[in-house]
This record gives sequence, structure tokens and C-alpha cells, in this order.
Amino acid sequence: MGKVKKIALLSGGGDCPGLNAVIRAVTKAAISKYGYEVIGYVYGYDGLYKNNYIELTEQKVEGIYKEGGTILFSSNKTNLFDMPFEDEDGNIVKRDVSDVGVENLKQAGVDVLVVLGGDGTLTSARDFARKGVNVIGIPKTMDNDLAATDLTYGFISAMSVGTDFIDRLNTTAKSHHRVICCELMGRDAGWIALYAGLAGNASCILIPEIPFSIESIVKHVAKRDEQGLPYTVIAVAEGAKYADGTKVIGKIVEDSPDPIRYSGLAQKVADDLEAAIENHEVRSVNPGHIIRGGDIDAYDRIISIRFAIKAVELISQGLFGNVVTLKGNDMTYSSLEEVIGQAKVGKQKHVDPSGELVMAAKAIGVCFGDD
Repeated sequence: MGKVKKIALLSGGGDCPGLNAVIRAVTKAAISKYGYEVIGYVYGYDGLYKNNYIELTEQKVEGIYKEGGTILFSSNKTNLFDMPFEDEDGNIVKRDVSDVGVENLKQAGVDVLVVLGGDGTLTSARDFARKGVNVIGIPKTMDNDLAATDLTYGFISAMSVGTDFIDRLNTTAKSHHRVICCELMGRDAGWIALYAGLAGNASCILIPEIPFSIESIVKHVAKRDEQGLPYTVIAVAEGAKYADGTKVIGKIVEDSPDPIRYSGLAQKVADDLEAAIENHEVRSVNPGHIIRGGDIDAYDRIISIRFAIKAVELISQGLFGNVVTLKGNDMTYSSLEEVIGQAKVGKQKHVDPSGELVMAAKAIGVCFGDD
């Protein structure tokens, strides 16, 4: 291809701490170091389909370095390769309208599309790359479950807010001798619950990777009582499961690429525990989307800059079809084909039940509900 003159950004999927910091750093580096023009499609791929974009300038992005969310907004339902339409009989049919997106990029004079997103968003990015679009991916998931990278921006912020919740619950649980279950996001990976639970001194942590039983937790509560610790705070990952495989699903969003929404596990665990424990009141709380909103952690501000600058470097080097990744302390990249391939065959990054961190937690007496 010829010299890059204009790049476009879009963010898809759920919001995540650090998105604005990445948008800011990509925009500033693209303009000040390389002289690119920068635009941003709003509402993810929906904006690309409708040709709805805004100009991004250094002035426009200067103050968003610490803001949560995304100034480009987002959509976790739009898939231009499988868009639902209503036919003349009122039936919903799916169509591939990705060519509209390709044409809109050409009409806007976009040379490179920078995509900020998770599995679903990056799958579409890969598919656009297969159609000849110059694409760079920047992985986004606060769940930290992407196998291609050691860490993703947003995780530290989400974990830090979760830690604050656990901290606060410890003080009230101790005052009233209660058992309190706190449900934390993370879908089918237990990273947020594990890190927040350990940092916040939860004495019991339930994660998807380790099936649990109520009987085990009851024994743990009784043991703490005997130790003169008549209160228990339980960090509950939303996707954790009972030993018999039971999970709690809040709802199914039929028109979403990822339709399952977990919610309510902490309440179920609390109800089950209250029926099994006589000397404690059991409560549950679910901070939900609070852990993904608000200002972002200082570390995430730094790592967002690093992801962004690496993405712009890949553009300058013509290394398209790749996703920025962090390996150890080095910013590097992996192909979109490889990253999406890992996700599709179930190679997401999960907590190792026999790993160092779980073993360390058990060594200090943390219960995972599996004893």
C-alpha cells in the first residue's frame, strides 16, 4: 500500500477501563509523530455500517486519559457479517453487509482501521482483514482472559474496585458477625474474583475454574468461628459453578453474539448458606457494572499508552492483520488469525487451579469451596 494518511478507530463490545486512554494515546501519537489524520466511528461497527464518525484531534482527546467508558461509545450486538434484518413477511433474516463497511472506509479515505475490542469485535476485525482491509487490533477485556496477551488494560482497575468492595464488606461483616457474598464480573474466568478476593482479604473465593459445594463453605465458616473469627466474606465470580455443574444465568440476550449474561450467583449462594447455617445472617451484594465504570487506575493509564503506541508503530511498519499483545514486560504482537483461533477452540486464559496463586491462597487459609 502507499503512504498512510488517515486512520480510523472503533471500540466494540462492553466498555472497559482504559478505552479512552488508548483512544487518546493512539490519536496523539498518530497526529504528532506520524502526521496521520484520525477519525473515530461511533457505536462500534454500527457506526462503520452507517458511516457515522467524528474527527479525533489532540485537543478533543487531551482530557480523557483517566475517564472510564469510551467517547466513541460502543455496541456489543452489531456484526456486519451476520446482520439481522426483517423481511417483508416480518421474519428476521441474517445478511452479510460487510461490503458496506469496506466501501465506507474507502469513501472516507481510511487507510487503516484500528479496532479496540474483545473476542467478538476482533473476530470481525479478522474477517475485515480477510477482505483486504488494513487492520490493527488492540485487545480489550477487563476479564483478562485473552490467551494471546499476559495482561489487558482494564483488569487492574476492575480488580482494584473489586478489592475496595471486599475491604468495605469485611468491616461490616465483622461488626455484625455476618457472612457476606460479593459477586464480581469476569464471565468464565476467575481472575477478577481471585485477585480482588486475595487483595481484599476475602476468606473464601469461588471461581469458575474450581467447582464448589455449599458443604465445604459451611465447614469453612464453622472453622473461622472456632478460630474466633465469626464472620466471612466470600468473593464470588459470576461464572463460578457448583460441584454438580449448576451455574446461575441472569438472562439470555438473543440478538447478542455472546447471549449469556451471568448474574445472581452470590444471592443463590447466600440463600443456600443461610439455610445451612444457624448462627449467622447471610447477605449478598452485586456491584455489577460499578467495577467497570469511573476513573481508571494509574497502572491502566500507563499500560493503555503502551498498547496504543505499539499499535501506531505497527501501522507505521505496515504490519497489518495483527493484535498488540504484552508478553512479560515487552509489547509485541500476534496475528489476528492466531488470536481468534485460540478463542474459538476454547484456549482462553483461565486461572490454573493448581497454579502458584491458588496454592498461595490456600496456604494462608483461603477456601475455594472444594475441600
